[in-house]
Amino acid sequence: MAITLFSHSSCYRHLAGDDHPEQPARLSAINDQLIRSGMEYVVQQRDATPATKQQLYQAHCKLYVDEIFAKEPGDGHIWLDPDTQMMKHSLEAALHAAGAGINAVDLVLQDTNLQAFCSVRPPGHHATRDQAMGFCIFNNVAVAALHALKQHGLERVAIVDFDVHHGNGTEDIVSGDERILFCSSFQFPLYPNTGDTASGDNIENLPLPALCKPALWREQITEHWLARINDFKPQLMLVSAGFDGHREDDMAQFLLTEDDYQWIAQQIKQLADTHCEGRVVAMLEGGYALSALGRSVVAFLKGLM
Repeated sequence: MAITLFSHSSCYRHLAGDDHPEQPARLSAINDQLIRSGMEYVVQQRDATPATKQQLYQAHCKLYVDEIFAKEPGDGHIWLDPDTQMMKHSLEAALHAAGAGINAVDLVLQDTNLQAFCSVRPPGHHATRDQAMGFCIFNNVAVAALHALKQHGLERVAIVDFDVHHGNGTEDIVSGDERILFCSSFQFPLYPNTGDTASGDNIENLPLPALCKPALWREQITEHWLARINDFKPQLMLVSAGFDGHREDDMAQFLLTEDDYQWIAQQIKQLADTHCEGRVVAMLEGGYALSALGRSVVAFLKGLM
């Protein structure tokens, strides 16, 4: 069984600064590890197409989307928030990152037992309905979820977010939408210092302490997520796949390893097999220790297989 990997060369051209942790080398590290592990032979690679304004409007305010298009700089860069830069290639990259999720949803809903991974940047889960945040311009996973609901007529979509930072932007967009179950695990307190209290009945947050060990992380996910997702019976599983909880990643203080990312992928695949004929779409979020990121993505893909 092959997993389809969506990406685009524009995702390498978005530059946030030489010292910025969200860098093109992240995608190179994933590709290098796919080759080193032999996984390149079982992954089908496709180019993403850009999201349209109309597709972005489903998740973001029209005014915000239009402002991002208008702000695109010809030279130099601008700051959209204290962590998020935009330069002349950033809009193209962000459109392809959001478009990859749409492409992946369209693909996996064509048949049963299909999975896709979107190796894209900039990431998305901090982007709120009307604000860029935390390296994110458009909320890729929320755009994908709302596309699945509107264009494919689905009634229930689950989003699992295991990035070490709370997916505050995704929660902002989907909170109160009972068609979407959003589950986010994260270190708390830690940027963006949100999520300790869920904002809606369709939100299942897991704030966990610094130095969280794998046993606690797995225990809490098993106790709080798996039964909730089983009861929800999603027709599609979407994943905000952030790998910055790895013990080698200094963006936070979790103690996870590649084995944990393979484990969570296995849980997601089992839920997908039970409720949505194996359909899974995962979007890359965080992960900044390059070697650990590449190894973790490979482990996650093996778990899906």
